[in-house]
Amino acid sequence: MLPTGLRELMTTFAYAGRVEWIGVRPARDVPMQALTRVEAIADRGLAGDRTGDKARVGNKRQVTLIQAEHLDVIGRLLQLGVIEPALLRRNIVVAGINLLALKGHRFYIGEALLEMTGECHPCSKMEVQLGHGGYNAMRGHGGITARVVEGGDILLGATVVPAGPEPEQP
Repeated sequence: MLPTGLRELMTTFAYAGRVEWIGVRPARDVPMQALTRVEAIADRGLAGDRTGDKARVGNKRQVTLIQAEHLDVIGRLLQLGVIEPALLRRNIVVAGINLLALKGHRFYIGEALLEMTGECHPCSKMEVQLGHGGYNAMRGHGGITARVVEGGDILLGATVVPAGPEPEQP
């Protein structure tokens, strides 16, 4: 049976997503380090990442995610071909699920439970990372920010699935 109401449409996902790439930056202005596994720490971020190791509790930008499908779009807009995920300074690249559709949902990524906190807009560093026009190529394709609700391991190939709507605030 097809979903009929808006609420039902917004909670229906065709498939689970999967983790394609993981990276952390241990300090400001250093290159990303690609990993095969990372520990998500509740209300902190990712182990080994400068935001996870030093994050203030409650920070809304603990983890950044981008869709793998958008790497192709950004590369085409810049006429560069394949874009290396590390250049985009996002922690996790996910394929197969629309990250923006996770707004208002908590979601599992591997063992960890996250909640979307906003969009991850590009910064001026994209001009350095990607060259002339890099900032504008990423507009609308920068991914999302998330907070770690429950910690756990995230591995390459792990699934990304909605856990349901966020609980209502008192």
